Parts: sequence; structure tokens; C-alpha cells
Amino acid sequence: MTGRRNIIFITLIAALALLGGNGPSKAGSAGEINAGVSATLDRFYRQVPGARELGARAAGILVFPTVVKAGIGFGGEYGEGAMRIGGRTAGYYNTLAASVGFQLGAQARSVIIMFMTPEALASFRRIDGWKVGVDGSVAIITIGAGASIDTDKITSPVIGFIVDPKGLMYNLTLEGSKITRISR
Repeated sequence: MTGRRNIIFITLIAALALLGGNGPSKAGSAGEINAGVSATLDRFYRQVPGARELGARAAGILVFPTVVKAGIGFGGEYGEGAMRIGGRTAGYYNTLAASVGFQLGAQARSVIIMFMTPEALASFRRIDGWKVGVDGSVAIITIGAGASIDTDKITSPVIGFIVDPKGLMYNLTLEGSKITRISR
């Protein structure tokens, strides 16, 4: 059993290394992370009507340009990103999650988390190793292709968007993800 677990672990790490770019085997520099965050936000704002206005109202925006999820029975995901406050980088973070169950393959996606109130942002920044669903909830906003965001109907203090490389929104969850501040 231990040998099988080692093979699964090695396969998972290899998949993350090959697909992640900024996975655990290759940490991104501050410049690489900032460039990815800017590109992700620009694409998001261009593709989703109302997103720029919503972002302007946010107290802070945490962006993970590439979060790679891979698994063979056991799974994991990892990504690095930056917190933007007032349009400027205020810190670097990683996200990490593990899962067990039927899963096979790998995928990459972008994650954008908006802290809509100063209190929600302050609470996030006070906790090292913030766990989604434990230390705070993230309301995932889903919209279809071509739809816009109705900023008047969003009342949650922390909202999130999960974006695939084509820009389509996924109805997924961030539950169980741990977000930790890193130095760059």
C-alpha cells in the first residue's frame, strides 16, 4: 500500500510540475506573479460586463492566475497569486488544497476572490493560513457566456470567480482551500 501511495504522490507532483508553470516545483518571482495577475484581471474585465465596476468597489482583490488541479484517486491543487488593494500589490499568497475520491487528470484555472468590505479584507489579512469554509466563506459567482454581473444583487462580503482558460465560468467550489501569505 505504501508503494502505491508513493507512486500516486510522484505522479501528482509530476503532473503539477508539467502543467502548473508556477506549481510547487517552480515558485514564481514577484514580477511573474504580478504580470499574471494583471493579465488575468484584464481578461476578466474585458470578457465579463460589470466586472470592472465590481472590482472598483472591492476593498481588495486576490488573484491566482493559474491554479493547477491534478489527481489520480488522491488529488491536489496549487497556485500562487497576489492581493491588490487600490490597484497596487499588497502581498503574495499561495493556495493549496487536497482531495480524496474519484478523480483522474489535471486542469488549470484562474481564481479571483474579491473582498467587498474593509472588515472582510481585514479579517482575511489577520489570519495566516486562511481556510475557505472555516475562517471565511467565499460566495462563488457563476455567469454564463455573454452574461453580465448585476453588481446591485451581490451582497456577500467575499465573492469568488473561477475562470477557465477560455473565459467561461465554472460552477465549482473553493471549500477546503488554504490560502497562505508567502514572501517574494
